[in-house]
Amino acid sequence: MTGSVSRRLPAFVVVMLGCALAGCASGGISMPSMPSFGGFGGDQPPPPAPSGPPPRAAISPEEIVGRWGYSAFHKPEDRARTEAQARGQCKQPYVINRSSTGVAMLGHDNPKVQDMVIKASQDGKTYVGPGDQEAGGADDRELVSFDGRVLVLRWVDPEVAGRYGTMVLVRCGAEGTAPRTARAKPR
Repeated sequence: MTGSVSRRLPAFVVVMLGCALAGCASGGISMPSMPSFGGFGGDQPPPPAPSGPPPRAAISPEEIVGRWGYSAFHKPEDRARTEAQARGQCKQPYVINRSSTGVAMLGHDNPKVQDMVIKASQDGKTYVGPGDQEAGGADDRELVSFDGRVLVLRWVDPEVAGRYGTMVLVRCGAEGTAPRTARAKPR
């Protein structure tokens, strides 16, 4: 009995190897992917999610709600002159109101006030823009600086920035005061 099994074993091995080779050639046998070790082939696992708390914006909606003198510049060397021009625009102020999502203000290429969200990116930058976009989206404005009195915002989209420039907003009136109303002259 042992002799007959040993004579049939080589034939069995040859048949199995032939089937295996035929399966490989037709794509019928799939090999499991090998784990990746230090970037040496195989499927790459997704990058780990950032740990820790979500990024915080550098400003809150309450800090920028109010009446602002507005002007804009295209060249950085024009910023000081533009800031002085913005101070003179309080007779026709640019108004930023509070909204349910953040602030209500004008966007680009639309004469209607829109709800905007103040958002932060993973790299620590702060943006003001529509809430349906990630921080730094094409319709966002990046916060360049804010000292409580002067707010500077730059459009993220280069084409929009080329048309509108960098926004300089100077707060109208003293912080925390209501807008002035004209008094009747005494008779």
